[in-house]
Amino acid sequence: MNESIFYNSPIGVLQIKNSGDFITEISFVETQKKGNTGQQINGNTNPSTPILKKCVEQLEAYFSGQSLQFNLSLSQEGTPFQQTVWTELQKIPYGRTVSYLHLSKSLGNVKAIRAVGTANGKNNIVIIVPCHRVIGSDGKLVGYGGDLWRKHWLLEHEAKFANGVQHLF
Repeated sequence: MNESIFYNSPIGVLQIKNSGDFITEISFVETQKKGNTGQQINGNTNPSTPILKKCVEQLEAYFSGQSLQFNLSLSQEGTPFQQTVWTELQKIPYGRTVSYLHLSKSLGNVKAIRAVGTANGKNNIVIIVPCHRVIGSDGKLVGYGGDLWRKHWLLEHEAKFANGVQHLF
């Protein structure tokens, strides 16, 4: 059974979609200015499938700092290269960051840095496939489809629970 629900997170409303036993999308409902996360949820907020219930439970554990990892079956359409990048993203430890350059090197092709950035930007499963953990080579926050303030929030949130760090940037 395919379903789409809305989840009110500390950084705005997320739309979560599944196909059968797989999460296929987690996306921010809209991009917005920092602090304006009080938008209304117009749609289903009660998951009825086991995978969506599990996803909501794990997101709640993530946002409360009780869990540092996810254990969900994921499926998103993409090229073989994009799939490889998304797999590499899931290897970045909670509370850590890597640069786009580092990610392209780990894939064995330093010249693929732009392609890595493009694949990162096409990730449809935010937070769980942690594209927010990729930063610029100079250590600055760059490129995030959910707005840079959310990327900043997610990285500080993870650093607080993984390393006891209160402010990264």
